[in-house]
Amino acid sequence: MLVHDHPYTSPEIVRFLEHLLRHIPGKHLVIWDGAPIHRGQPIKDFLAQDDAALIRLEQFPGYAPDLNPDEGIWNYLKRVELGNVCCQNLAQLRHYLRLATARLRHKHSVIQGCARECGYGV
Repeated sequence: MLVHDHPYTSPEIVRFLEHLLRHIPGKHLVIWDGAPIHRGQPIKDFLAQDDAALIRLEQFPGYAPDLNPDEGIWNYLKRVELGNVCCQNLAQLRHYLRLATARLRHKHSVIQGCARECGYGV
């Protein structure tokens, strides 16, 4: 998970995809929404490279939070893992978010439940 205190840009999305390729071997399925940053020229240039052949992209419909398991993940993080956390600054929030996502990685039933809630067989 990468967290920024500003809106993502297309070049940052390219860096994220490069990060996936460097650190997780094999083919990748990336599912994302139709945000303009996902359609920018840096993304198109990256996808035209040979390395990008390991990445398959699928796009959600324009606005369909009910089809996006990530919405359930964020809801769980905000309401369960971080529900009673009160932070004094952004650095502290990042720290608690990092801990919360580390805990969530071990809760396969929660992650699978978010996908099933959206109608995906897991």
